[in-house]
Amino acid sequence: MCRIGSIKSRSPVAPARALHLMLPQQEGHDNSGFAMVMQDLEGAFRHYKDKPLLSLACTPRGVQLVNDYMEQKGFVQIAQWVPDVVRRPDLRISAMPRYVFRNYDYPEIYRYRTQEERDDLLVDTRLALRALLEESNDGYVYSFWPDVLTLKEIGDPADIATYFRLWNDDGRLEARNIVVQCRQNTNYDIVRYAAHPFFLQGYTLCANGENTFHTKNTELQRSLHRGYIGFESDSQNFLYTLHYVLHELRWPIQYYKHVITPLPFAEMARRPDHKVLTLIRESLAHLEINGPNAIIGLLPDGNMLACCDSKKLRPMVIGGDENTVAISSEVCGLNAILPDRDTSRDIYPGERETIVIDNNLEVQRWKQ
Repeated sequence: MCRIGSIKSRSPVAPARALHLMLPQQEGHDNSGFAMVMQDLEGAFRHYKDKPLLSLACTPRGVQLVNDYMEQKGFVQIAQWVPDVVRRPDLRISAMPRYVFRNYDYPEIYRYRTQEERDDLLVDTRLALRALLEESNDGYVYSFWPDVLTLKEIGDPADIATYFRLWNDDGRLEARNIVVQCRQNTNYDIVRYAAHPFFLQGYTLCANGENTFHTKNTELQRSLHRGYIGFESDSQNFLYTLHYVLHELRWPIQYYKHVITPLPFAEMARRPDHKVLTLIRESLAHLEINGPNAIIGLLPDGNMLACCDSKKLRPMVIGGDENTVAISSEVCGLNAILPDRDTSRDIYPGERETIVIDNNLEVQRWKQ
């Protein structure tokens, strides 16, 4: 079991608030790791929102490999934030030697290219850096995208927060959207890439649960996009399907649920859109998921989504006030950071629902 959560706020919030959302749920995770994706950044990154931000953890040699590659490809570093870490022997953390968060300007030849060409460049660069660091076991690159920061680490979440000074609300690290999980991928080998949330080309996703269709999802997804790699966790399939449905097929978000948890054929036959739903199920059958799970997604436009498996076997609750909406595996997380909210308006997503929180904090509920 693991626990997931997210915060969407009108004003920037520090990671400490996401930690306070997660810590009351400690009985539901094993204190093996902490990871977060922050989007719509302020603080140290507020002046560089249109510049790609590279997030990686590596060795000193890995830093040099990255430096050489980025210079060779024409990227120009324009800013850097280096965490002022707390090195104490009592902290339970498997820290990497170096953490790099850098903003780059695009290569000169891309300054007048289309946005799609720029986006492809960022994806290809991240994949190339990952392969470069994996070859010599010198580090991990988690994201390379404008206005997005990713941090993943192995150890106790509270100690990881102490190590990176995430408890300090000093204004240096803030965002309006934060997605977080407190657990490493302990079903398999512990690999930093396997820690939720996962990120690809502006799309973020984390999940609480299992996907027993991992193998058939993976077999199809390997052929769909060059960015669908790794598969260190069965939950990565959820991200790749989200990206495929929304980015590659360019379908409305409502169809994501129809792909991952399609309706029974008998029920589809009674609906006016049965031809469309039947074609989706027939053509994308290998993207269907199975098993208990709850999903939180964050889209490139800042919208946040939540949905559950078709049997509602994993917990999830959504609540908020006029300034903040949060998603949590357990209601105790909401109670910790939103004690004065109107609890009668809390939402427990059903097995046939997709919940979307837009940038005005309006909550939309779509029935499958």
